[in-house]
Amino acid sequence: MTMRAAPALLAAVLATAPSGDGGAAPAALRALALGDSYTIGEGVAADGRWPARLAADLREDGFAIDDPRIVATTGWTTDELASALDAAEPLGRDWDLVSLLIGVNDQYRGRPVADYAPAFAMLLDRAIGYAGGRADRVFVLAIPDWGVTPFAAASGRDPATIARELDAYNAVAARICAERGVAFVDIAPVSRARGAEPAMLADDGLHPSAALYAEWARLARPVVRRRLAGPPAP
Repeated sequence: MTMRAAPALLAAVLATAPSGDGGAAPAALRALALGDSYTIGEGVAADGRWPARLAADLREDGFAIDDPRIVATTGWTTDELASALDAAEPLGRDWDLVSLLIGVNDQYRGRPVADYAPAFAMLLDRAIGYAGGRADRVFVLAIPDWGVTPFAAASGRDPATIARELDAYNAVAARICAERGVAFVDIAPVSRARGAEPAMLADDGLHPSAALYAEWARLARPVVRRRLAGPPAP
């Protein structure tokens, strides 16, 4: 998330993981991560982003999985992510794992939850499409509460209002995920409880540090592990 204007859509980060050495081992699982500053990891090194940390954790669990390809840029709203996906080269429908975390910039710009709901649903349907229609291979992370951060305190915005609005956004996202059989990982409580700690913040006093992203990955790990270990959805 950013509190400045979003960059041009064609400035999207499209980071592709290495393809391996082409040996006889089975091809590594391919992961796609869609989002905004929280997915691209504003202010942290590439290996500190939560999608990269989750992939490393899953490799420890015995899954052959590449670091995710990331389509995310600081400041993106739901419609800006959708436009970036339109502008990107065809991403295909053969991703083994797809994540989505989007909406904080919609909330920051004052968009009502009634507008967020259909925009999120459309993006979630696209994510399921990228996974070949396998909703069991898609998961969503909740939007963290940036209202607990020093940046929010300095901005003059009311933390209670931010919390209430983000709770409404997350409730809508969780409901839509349940309707589609998509896992919803609620990282909001740990972000609310620890997001003001200096060690959990990037230098800007707003975005998470690698340490907080590691907490998100820890929460997502068992959910994703079960999904990858189970049989494909019919």
